Amino acid sequence: MAASSTTIRAQGELSARARATRQRILDAALVEFAEKGMAGSRVDEIAARAGANKRMLYAYFGSKEELWLTVLERAYAAKREEERELSVDSLPPLEAMVRLVAFNLRYTSRHPEFVALLNQENLHRAAYLSRSEHVPALYSPMLEALTTVLARGAAAGIFRDGVDAMQLYISILALGHFYVANRHTLSTIFGTPLDTEAAIAAREAHISDFVLGYLRP
Repeated sequence: MAASSTTIRAQGELSARARATRQRILDAALVEFAEKGMAGSRVDEIAARAGANKRMLYAYFGSKEELWLTVLERAYAAKREEERELSVDSLPPLEAMVRLVAFNLRYTSRHPEFVALLNQENLHRAAYLSRSEHVPALYSPMLEALTTVLARGAAAGIFRDGVDAMQLYISILALGHFYVANRHTLSTIFGTPLDTEAAIAAREAHISDFVLGYLRP
């Protein structure tokens, strides 16, 4: 069902009751999409989980595809909001880098649904995200913080010169994302649970050592 001119978009246009219904739909859609992907999820099931009906869902979002994009944008925005709250400017470069590494792994481990959504969107080759009007706002504050920390560390002789901040950022993301995305298969293969606090702490220490070793002059 295509979005129409009457589709309700702006949160400010809604009554308190309508905002609550809209939020329940978004919460339900997040669970359904994370479990089944966009293609495998059904509007009927999302509406039922939200205690709403399909008519309301279509009124607020226009289509399942638009609902998927809204959920995806909100997932990115939630992570970016926490990234903005990171405070590393006053920390020495080594400590700041460790905090950035730890934040990414810990956020990912707390939000496996974020990993699931990203995996699904990549299966679609970012077809929906590329339509988003909010992509510029999804730019990572963590990348900016990482760039600053690298410059401070290089100036102090603690980090090597010429590190590509974007490449390092992607590597840090990958070291956490792969672990969380594959925790079930890895736990089975190695015969040990990898989603316990002890396992995540060990992974955090390993990634920190890995990144700091790479950055050593």
